Amino acid sequence: MTLPDLPAERLVLRWLVQSDVSDLFEIFSDPQAMRYWSSPPMTDPRQAEQLVANIQAFYEQGSLFQWGIQHLTDNRIIGTCTLNHIDLAQGRADVGYALHPQYWGQGLMREALNRLFQYAFLALGLRRLEADVDPRNTPSISILKRMGFQQEGLLRERWQVEGEIQDSAIFGLLRREWESKTGQPKFSVEGTNPG
Repeated sequence: MTLPDLPAERLVLRWLVQSDVSDLFEIFSDPQAMRYWSSPPMTDPRQAEQLVANIQAFYEQGSLFQWGIQHLTDNRIIGTCTLNHIDLAQGRADVGYALHPQYWGQGLMREALNRLFQYAFLALGLRRLEADVDPRNTPSISILKRMGFQQEGLLRERWQVEGEIQDSAIFGLLRREWESKTGQPKFSVEGTNPG
């Protein structure tokens, strides 16, 4: 079993495979892309191989769904979108995302996240999504706020990455808020059975 493809206008969220390792390494080894991540940039392509293996293993456990963001123009994986710590009983999950800096400022991440949220709320039936963001990551915070997230708290000195202490701003989005902001979904929801 794999995750369903989630098509959007300029991209598709799709299952990651070993042939995506070089694209993933290019993203997750980039210091700019990883500046506010909770782990340092990758230094070895084998780390990207292990990432794909981990993504597939956690999917089988039902705790993490991570899609590659494939750009339809060049068919490259340019980022990832993730639902993590999925708790269907409580109707919640954490949201994560990364995008290669070459594609910043084009509205692609907002497009990808909108598609991810459609799947989370409509196919999985989740009630709440949460995001953990470094408070200095203003572009990421801006995207979340434009999509309806509200800041709900600040966890001080939550992470230590390569000797740097980082706070976490915690954001939340409720399904009813998302529905009132977006109205009807633009895309049909397929793959209602995640497993």
